[in-house]
Amino acid sequence: MFNVILLGLTSLFADFSSEIIVPLMPFFIKSLGGAGLAIGLISGIGDAVAAILKVVSGRLADRTKVFKKIVLSGYAFSALAKFFFPLASTWQHILAARSVERIGKGLRDAPRDAIVSESVDHHRRGSGFGLQRAMDSFGAILGSVTVLILFWKFNFDFRAIFFLAALIGLIAIIPIIFVREPSTLVNYKPKKTLEFSKLNFSPILKKFIGISTLLYLGNFSFMFLILKAQTTFGYLNFKDSVALTLLLYILFNVFDTIFSQPAGQLSDRIGRKKVITIGYVLLAATFAGFLLANSFLALLFIFPLYGLFKAFIDASQKSFVSDLSEVENRSTALGAFEASTGLVLIPGGIIAGLLWNVNPNFTFVYGLIVSILALILLQTLIKEKRRV
Repeated sequence: MFNVILLGLTSLFADFSSEIIVPLMPFFIKSLGGAGLAIGLISGIGDAVAAILKVVSGRLADRTKVFKKIVLSGYAFSALAKFFFPLASTWQHILAARSVERIGKGLRDAPRDAIVSESVDHHRRGSGFGLQRAMDSFGAILGSVTVLILFWKFNFDFRAIFFLAALIGLIAIIPIIFVREPSTLVNYKPKKTLEFSKLNFSPILKKFIGISTLLYLGNFSFMFLILKAQTTFGYLNFKDSVALTLLLYILFNVFDTIFSQPAGQLSDRIGRKKVITIGYVLLAATFAGFLLANSFLALLFIFPLYGLFKAFIDASQKSFVSDLSEVENRSTALGAFEASTGLVLIPGGIIAGLLWNVNPNFTFVYGLIVSILALILLQTLIKEKRRV
């Protein structure tokens, strides 16, 4: 569990840094002339860049056994790339900067998750991923509170806030130095040489990755949820409307943080599929809520729902993928899962952005339909099978 805590600290500082930037990003993009489609492209392409590299870095880690070095280089790359954000003068610059920054995420996530999966007993895997996720989410709380104070109380402009975020990102590198790679990962000798072109996953794992990919086609960028909240406060001045939106974002992160480890532990007890099912239902409820929301009180209920969705889905899905994969392919499987669900965010973001430009409500109708379809497929095609 020591590795989980160290990697949780790294995630905490990395998300502290990122979540200073993320809630302001849609407003910054709009200030640079970008609209709904620009936001969808920036989010989707950035996440797709990370997705492509996740399966590559996962496979590379499985073959070379240098998990820690890849994780370290990924976090370092992301931290340094964040210094490009304050320099942007057009939304196209943001598109380039985010794409470069996401390269680091693509490098680090799969080998990091492989270390987490093998640093705890498989019966406690959900708890391990849940703890790492909870610390990550606590960093998000720190980031969103910090940006609220700097923007609303002290009148910092976007560029100054982004520069501070980049400095904080450098701290995330330090805990990785003390991580010890699990012997089950670095000393495991597969029966045959791993070939990059052959991803020997079980049929149930392939089905689960496919269903999750469908879900993420409709789980578009959080930036649209932020914009929806801010437009609800159209009767306020820009500064106060952004401040209220940031308060809702903090509430989302609080629920994500509080429930991440309990949700992971629950998946250890009652099974991954049941907990993932709850997550899918929560996402559908979130989209339905945004369709009906027209007041601050309504949003006070909906943003926590989305936080619960994130808590129930993230640790449980990674644990499920780990359960369904062999140790020799563990990092590769996690990378393939992240790659598939990440790549689909490009078309998902474009569709959401185009629909937003026509009518913001159409974006949430789209998300609701896709999430319900994914829920039906999860129930009909997946029979839980737990593996070491």
